[in-house]
Order: sequence, then structure tokens, then C-alpha cells
Amino acid sequence: MSATIQSPRSGKIAPQYRRSGSSKGNFEMLAWLFMRLSGVVLVVLIFGHLTVNLLVGEGIHAIDFGFVAGKWADPFWQVWDLAMLWLAMLHGTNGVRTIINDYAEKDATRLWLKIVLYAAAAAIIILGTLVIFTFNPCPVVDGVQLPGGFCPAP
Repeated sequence: MSATIQSPRSGKIAPQYRRSGSSKGNFEMLAWLFMRLSGVVLVVLIFGHLTVNLLVGEGIHAIDFGFVAGKWADPFWQVWDLAMLWLAMLHGTNGVRTIINDYAEKDATRLWLKIVLYAAAAAIIILGTLVIFTFNPCPVVDGVQLPGGFCPAP
């Protein structure tokens, strides 16, 4: 007794494997591609960030308010950190979305988990962006300007 295997081109495809014509496949393919591309860009951004913060100058001992204020006084570092924030959050959110899709069995559970995920990601992206662009590197407290070699004299 031998089992017969259907030819892959016989036209007898199981219903669960037929193409439905939905655009969800395109979204998932773009999400997959985004994960790969953003991962490569994030490696460059993160290693650049770690190199400047930990290896250049005095290393970890130099990281304080003045160091961050000096970095964020330069628009280049603002854009660098903004790109790192946005890509890391979108990359992580997409990864957690995939895990939710894989492991949440009920549709309602999946919906609520995604709502919480997207709300948290949006809040962190918005607040992080505001911090980067509204950060005052030369604050004045009680009429006294805090020290910093990069601040102009009052």
C-alpha cells in the first residue's frame, strides 16, 4: 500500500492556503521589510550613540546634564536621537504586534492588547519628540543661568 502525493500544480489546494485577495499580505510583507531595514539603521545609530557617549572624551564619567545639553544644542544630535527614538519605538512596536498576532487567541484580547500597545508607543514617541525639541540647554533658574560652556553669556 503506497500513499499518493498530489502534484503541487494539480489545482487541489487546501482552502486555508488559497489567496484571499486581501491587502493584509502586503502590509505584513512591508512590516517584515521594515523590521529588516530599520534593524540595520538602528545598529548604525546605536553604535554611533554608544561610541560618542562612552568612548569619546572622558567616557561614561562625562555623562551629565552638561554633556546632554551640549549634544542637544547641536541640531545634528537632535535629529540623530530623534531618528533613534522613532525607529526603535516603531521597530519594537511592530515586533510586539507580531507577537500579539501569534499568541493572542481571542479577537477581543488581540484588539485590546494592540490598543494598549499603540497608545503606549504613541505616548512615548510624542513625549520623546517633545523632550528632544523643547529641551533648553541653557536654563535660567531663579534668574541665574546654569553653567555650561556652550551657553552664551546673559
